[in-house]
Amino acid sequence: MINISKTESQAMRGIAILAIVMHNYCHWLGKMVQENEYQFFERNVRRLMVEVAHPSWEIIAHLLSFFGHYGVPVFVFLSAYGLVMKYEKSSPVEENASSFIWKHYKKLFFMMIVGYSAYVMVDYMTPAPRRYEFWNVIGQLGMFSNLYKDPDHDIWPGPYWYFGLMVQIYILYRLVFHPSCRFSRNKWIIGGLFAVTLLAQLFFRPEGMTLQWYRYNVMGSLPVFIAGLMFARYNRFNEPTRTSYACFVIASVALIFLFSLWVATWIIVPFLICIGTVALVKLLPQSLLKPLVWVGGISASMFVCHPITRKVIIPISRHGDLYAGLILYIVATIVLAMVFSRFFARSGEKRGNVIDNS
Repeated sequence: MINISKTESQAMRGIAILAIVMHNYCHWLGKMVQENEYQFFERNVRRLMVEVAHPSWEIIAHLLSFFGHYGVPVFVFLSAYGLVMKYEKSSPVEENASSFIWKHYKKLFFMMIVGYSAYVMVDYMTPAPRRYEFWNVIGQLGMFSNLYKDPDHDIWPGPYWYFGLMVQIYILYRLVFHPSCRFSRNKWIIGGLFAVTLLAQLFFRPEGMTLQWYRYNVMGSLPVFIAGLMFARYNRFNEPTRTSYACFVIASVALIFLFSLWVATWIIVPFLICIGTVALVKLLPQSLLKPLVWVGGISASMFVCHPITRKVIIPISRHGDLYAGLILYIVATIVLAMVFSRFFARSGEKRGNVIDNS
């Protein structure tokens, strides 16, 4: 049986948050290749192929801009895995649906409101602040702006869409997938949800707003969540050898790039990302695993605070040295995340555990 240990899970979080943080910096630089995260644009693929065929000094930033957002499916996969481990296997916690949802909502709200308040203040102390509108603010505070007609322009700062997604995931898990639910163990029903929510994406116009809205909400992430759920519950695979894991990593990298070229295979890429990340942490030596585990331990704080450091530091890359700005941004984000983590930890002692792995 393939198990993901707590150490490996934290390392996966470390890899995922570094990818997300660097992506959210690089794609703000207008000359970088833009990602196909919520919609599929053929022009972005063509631009990627041009940059890969004629690599320049900026190729790393192009790749981070195009592929870095795939850290999100890793977090969704690990959330499903962690929920199963916590609520279904080791000493299951019994609580009613309203208590479960409210507890997780409060946890997300506390992290979001701290980062959001700090971001708004920094935003208005730096050039080109956002013009905040009433319902956009209300939607962000309530973490339901994903449901707005045009979430891509209604959510600000942009990365905070993930808070709304996690609220939806917690609600759906407790009402549909939790062991107390009647159909939670019916593999046919769960498999049907997986197939329908995955394949439905092919029926929308690749560049259309409907697909964007779909992928901003839980339906777009549900296939990866179900994959994590099923892996935690039912995987009976024999532990592969290190050689096999190396092959998984190589094959995943090749297929991730190849499958990103067409919309029909693009919807499979998040699963390849998760497979490749699991295989990678199984291969890493302790000298590399240890720092990633540490970064994974502050990943929630890094996510909360990286829009703040991005707003302040990105002019360095726009008007000077791209990679000097990127390095300073990463360092500043990690340092600020350490401060946020200490604040969350101290608050957690009074409010209960604010940040956990589920």
